[in-house]
Amino acid sequence: MVAPNEEFDDSERKAINIELNEQAAEGIYSNLVLVSHSPTEFVIDFARILPGPPKGKVQARIIMTPQHIKSLVATLQDNMAKFERNFGPVQPPPNPGGPPSEFNF
Repeated sequence: MVAPNEEFDDSERKAINIELNEQAAEGIYSNLVLVSHSPTEFVIDFARILPGPPKGKVQARIIMTPQHIKSLVATLQDNMAKFERNFGPVQPPPNPGGPPSEFNF
């Protein structure tokens, strides 16, 4: 009998071809992240706020299921651990989730 998580043989898995167009490859800078959720989805807004008037602009919005958020969190934690092993510890900002502290509003 096959265990549920061994239902598919690795040889049956197919590679996924991900396309990255030129505009997406340039990336989007964000220094503020806003997260909201409903019972069925998470909405993550990546915003950019600059010195001056306390006004930001959402640069990208990502909508994901709770299951995919859980997977994203695990992936980010794994990658942060690898980063810190290579480059040293990263200190969290003094105001997590808020605007960058160097901006005086």
